[in-house]
This record gives sequence, C-alpha cells and structure tokens, in this order.
Amino acid sequence: MPAMSRGNYLLVPAVLAALILGAGGPAHAEKGFGGGTDGQTEQRADTSDDGTVSVTVGGVVFDRSKNGGGDSVGALTSSTSWSPPPCWYAPKYTPEQLQKYLEPIWEAGSTGYEWDADQREKYNADDEKKGFNKDKSGKGYWWGSYVDKSYPPGWDSCDEDYFWVDLGDPPPADIENAVTPEVLAGLAYAKIRVPGTEVTLAPAEATKVNLPTWAWLDGAEFKPVSVTASVPEIGVEATATAEPVSLRIEPGTPDAEVYPASGVCEIKDGRIGEPYAKGKANDTPPCGVKYLRSSGDGTFPLRATVTWEIHWTGSGGAGGDLPDGTFGATQDVVVQEIQAVNR
Repeated sequence: MPAMSRGNYLLVPAVLAALILGAGGPAHAEKGFGGGTDGQTEQRADTSDDGTVSVTVGGVVFDRSKNGGGDSVGALTSSTSWSPPPCWYAPKYTPEQLQKYLEPIWEAGSTGYEWDADQREKYNADDEKKGFNKDKSGKGYWWGSYVDKSYPPGWDSCDEDYFWVDLGDPPPADIENAVTPEVLAGLAYAKIRVPGTEVTLAPAEATKVNLPTWAWLDGAEFKPVSVTASVPEIGVEATATAEPVSLRIEPGTPDAEVYPASGVCEIKDGRIGEPYAKGKANDTPPCGVKYLRSSGDGTFPLRATVTWEIHWTGSGGAGGDLPDGTFGATQDVVVQEIQAVNR
C-alpha cells in the first residue's frame, strides 16, 4: 500500500467524501452515529418543543440555543496562540457497525493482504461471537477520529486507529483530543457566536473636529452567550460561556484622542459606554473619541473590538477558564470642520 500511516489511511475516506460533496454533491456531509455503516456524523439540526436547537457535528452535539444571533454575529478570535481542537476522537461505531464498515474494505483487497490480515487479527474478526467486541455490545464503543471541516492547521494529527472504550471509563490518557469535558469545552468555544460591534455614535450623522463623540453599545445585545457540547452516548458534556468585558476604540487616524486615554472602555452596570443625553455636550464621554482634523471628502475607519472572557463548566464538576476572545468590526466615520457663521 502507499507510504502513509495507518491512522492517516483512516482519514482518507472522510477527506475524499468532503471533496466530492464540495464539488457539487448534496448539502450534507456525513451520516449520523448509529445511522450509517460508515460511522461518520451527519450535520443535522433538531429543534425541540421549547425551541432548543441542537446541531450534531463530528460525533458531538452542540446546543446553540443560548448563542448570539442576528446578521452581524461572528466567531471569536483567541487573544493567545491557543486554538480549539482541529480534530478529536469520539464514539464512532458499535461492534456491529465497525464490522459492517471494515469487512468490505478487507474483501476489496485494496489495502493489501498483509494489512488486511493484521486488521482481522486485531479485531478478532474470525470469531463470530467475540469479534469486534460483539460480546460487549451495549457496554462500550469503538472510538475514531473526526475532523474540523474547515481543515485548520493540525486537522490531520488525529491519526490513531480505532480503539475501544467501555462505558463509564475515560478514554486512554495518552490519546490527545479524545473527548473529555475539557476537549468539549474547546469545541464549544469554536461554535460561540457573538454580536457585531458597530457602536452607536453621537453626533450620529457626522461628528465635528475637536468635538467629543460619545460611543456606546446596545446593552441588550451585549450579554453572556454560551454553547454546550456533549456526547450523549457516553454522558459527557461541557458548556463554554463568553461574557463581554471591554470595548477597544481605534479611531482610524493618529489625529484623534480617545476616551478613556487607554482606548479601552470597561463594561459597567451591564453596558459598554454611555448613551449621549441632552445637556451633556460639554461633558467628557466615558467612552468615545475626539477627532483633531476632518476626514475631508472621505471617512475615517473607526474600529470597535469587544473582548469576551471565556469560562467553562462540564461533567463531574469540571471547569475552568479559556483564553479571552475578541470580535470587532470597522465603520466609517465622517468628521467635518465646525463652520463659523459671519453675521
């Protein structure tokens, strides 16, 4: 057979399937756990009577009912070099499903006699009662790898062959990214979506040179959001929660001053910044900007970035913190000279 690791060989069918589907196949990718002979996981959404939305992806069920919504939502960018797992291991086959999946591959002979023989021996395939752990049906699962379909760096690092885990037992400690509450928390982090960050400005239509411009965000939108990731077959779950903590204002030109001087507006009383009110024209805004020159015939690209703190809780009392995430957007600001009126 070609020179590749046995684990990577297991990834080939999934990658080929993704490429074929991407070239014009139907708008679904993989069959659900327990619902097909290939053991892959269909991306499907289920809505319960109470409106809870769950999406099954790669052996993991994501509950997004408490996620951010709207047209301008986006994914968080980690404030550190940390990134969510690019691939992971989760329950993939019952004994009968693994047998139904592997035996046609061996019979085709495309992987070579020696490889097929080794595999048959590994899974005790010739024993009708105990082969593939059929004597343990209902007491555990064969675990296998799943891949983040955006194929981030490291997506092909989960190259372990299928392995068996009894119900109630943790996965082998030496297999990185086998689903645990902490791994599920990282996967949930990747599914968090937070509101857009277009700030409200006053003056609204166009601000003036040397006139403080107040900036704030709608407090109703900027509240904690969360996603729960679970593997129901083994009763393991984790919830990652994102809470807004601050807004950074970047005016889009060095000819400007920001309020506060750090450019970071902390969240206070559940809101970021303070709406402008009549009579505050001479006050210093708690969050805002003052432009020192006009934008001429153009605009300045003001960028607003919200930082979100992430923490998680999971099965068995597990929990902790994950790196802060950020999400920002740029909006155009018109800055005009104050026109003097001659009488």
